[in-house]
Amino acid sequence: MTATILTRVLAAGPEATEAAARTLRAGGLVAFPTETVYGLGADATDATAIARLYAAKGRPRFNPLIAHVADADAARRLGRFDDAAEKLAAAFWPGPLTLVVDKADGCPVADLATAGLDTLALRVPAHPVATAMLAACGRPVVAPSANRSGHVSPTTAAHVVADLSGRIDLVIDGGATPVGVESTIVACLGGPPRLLRPGGVPREALEQVLGAPLAAGPAPAGDSAPGGGSEPAPLAPGMLASHYAPRARMRLGATRVAPGEALLAFGARLPDGVGDAVAVLNLSERGDLAEAATRLFAHLRALDASGAAVIAVAPIPRHGLGAAIADRLVRAAAPRG
Repeated sequence: MTATILTRVLAAGPEATEAAARTLRAGGLVAFPTETVYGLGADATDATAIARLYAAKGRPRFNPLIAHVADADAARRLGRFDDAAEKLAAAFWPGPLTLVVDKADGCPVADLATAGLDTLALRVPAHPVATAMLAACGRPVVAPSANRSGHVSPTTAAHVVADLSGRIDLVIDGGATPVGVESTIVACLGGPPRLLRPGGVPREALEQVLGAPLAAGPAPAGDSAPGGGSEPAPLAPGMLASHYAPRARMRLGATRVAPGEALLAFGARLPDGVGDAVAVLNLSERGDLAEAATRLFAHLRALDASGAAVIAVAPIPRHGLGAAIADRLVRAAAPRG
């Protein structure tokens, strides 16, 4: 996208819902809140709109998108649900869970949205603004996080405007998002269900519903990226090695802060040398992982804005939501070309 366009910001409500539905049906781009982060929506059946979305985000073309729908019945019209998918949908939808399933026959979702795969990532968000918009639109809506690709994910409308003003049509301001990290992604493709990305639903809760452990990591496929690239095509969003990246370099598991670094802390006990930090933000002084998740991306943005070349990140437990937080931090710290 080269031309600058007027980006409207509307407070959540009936007027914003109808404006968003009209915009999406006309091929426009709408940022809206979900319970996880703000999503950047486009009509999932409109390849031209999806191409605009890729351009607005600067998103790699081989990274597939999640199709958001208003309810589970709408999801079943798009994908084929095995027994595991039905169990997980019944337990966690609406909610921060994405299921990767085989496409149904005649699935109208554009190939550009699925990066040419025969599978489809589906989610039913649990946020009144998102639900109302999806119902009014009447079509599946692809919605990656509403930020420039590789930047920190947005948890407020202000974050969206800072990244995408002039590049999208509309932002619905529904306040801060309550969960703060993206959805958990599970592949249900006929074999054992496989955890592709930790997120808002902890692994332990998924395994309790399934009555069996989840396999971990992407299913072996051996596919190359479309266009002949050598990097394997990800099966689902959020699986690139370097993702959610601030400008500053990230240093994980820090037990000491070096002079001039910014500190992302967790819990009441702070690393040694904290007095030398140029900025300090604590994800949760009381060590609450849910509170930490809601603050993660906003705190990364704020520390990045401090001008520090390095953000030192204190150790964070890896159980429950801590696994999702650790996943985001590892991606943020990955080397970037």
